[in-house]
Amino acid sequence: MKKSQKPSEIEILKDQLTRALADYDNLRKRTEEEKRLWISFSSQKILSKLLPILDALQESLKHTKDQGLALALSDFKNILKEEGLEEINPKKGDDFNHDLMEAIDTSETEDKNMNNKIESLLMSGWKFNEGPVVRHAKVKVFKLKN
Repeated sequence: MKKSQKPSEIEILKDQLTRALADYDNLRKRTEEEKRLWISFSSQKILSKLLPILDALQESLKHTKDQGLALALSDFKNILKEEGLEEINPKKGDDFNHDLMEAIDTSETEDKNMNNKIESLLMSGWKFNEGPVVRHAKVKVFKLKN
């Protein structure tokens, strides 16, 4: 079609159809993303209510050798992992990562290599695989002695 010619009715309809298909595709993608975000938000809300139960089971297991309790705790953790969660369990000497951890206590050190490193894990954290943190791990961190 030359610039001086008016578009034919078929060309106008073709253009309208192309735009409508693009609008539909954008709507479909936006709806899928909103659905994914809603499911993630709902899951986070439920999990934040379940994590104190998990903590209580873990604390109970420290004081007993009950195999049934150990099995229940293991099953609970496996279900969380199947639902796309991973435990945040930093070890002594790991770097402190404020995105995944919350420092709730510090311990002085004279070793420069241990500055801002984990001294101990006080409570495990949980996050979605490649997604938001449901609960930050609570840790004790080494800080250089002044």
